Formats: sequence, structure tokens, C-alpha cells
Amino acid sequence: MTISKSATGSFTIDMTPAPTDLPGAARFDFTKQWSGELEGTGQGYMFSAGNPAAGRAGYVAQEVFEGRIDGRSGTLIFHQLGQMVSGSASQRYEIAPGSGTSELEGITGTLSVEVVDGQHRVTLSYAIG
Repeated sequence: MTISKSATGSFTIDMTPAPTDLPGAARFDFTKQWSGELEGTGQGYMFSAGNPAAGRAGYVAQEVFEGRIDGRSGTLIFHQLGQMVSGSASQRYEIAPGSGTSELEGITGTLSVEVVDGQHRVTLSYAIG
């Protein structure tokens, strides 16, 4: 039986520049603290390129989330893709297929992020089945 749900929460992020040998790219390691119906920690890395000051840039990232979603505990991996074109930003978060463990085994879904007054608010639309 598949269970389709949504969970809301927020996160804070701490990013640290990391070395890379890729010309024109920047690399960052990051940690997140998640709260709300998504509660736990995240660790990951991000590669970015472009010129954010000119309104043109993009990034890819992967993050391992460890914690609880609506009371279910385990880990999963988020894939992230973001871009800025003419100053307009967009992001896409997806749960990597097959990455859920323990009570999150079989989870699929997408995460939307809204930044309000500097706070990252999220809604995870997901299914477990």
C-alpha cells in the first residue's frame, strides 16, 4: 500500500568553501539542521558555476538527510538542481530513488523551498510504498 503525504518544516544551513580543480566552478561542503515535520541533520556538497552577481549561475548538490519525517526515522538522499537566469532563481529537490533506509525505505518525492525573511521553509511531497 502506498501512502502519499506532505510534511512541512524549515532548515538552517552552514556552508564552507572547499577546494576544487575544476576551472570556473566553486565547491562547498554544507551541513543543515532541519526542524518541523522534517527533523534531523543533513550533510552534503555543492558545485556551482556562473556569475551570481550578474544574475546568471547554476548549482548541483547532493545531501544525506538523517532524521525523522512525520515520525518515521531513517536516512535518504536529496538531489538538488538550481539556476539563476536574468536574476530569477529556481530550484528542484528530489529524493534519490532507492536511497531511503529504515522506516523511510521506499520513499519517493520532491521538496519545495521558499525563503521568507531569510528563513528556508520547505514542503516535502512524498510517497512511501
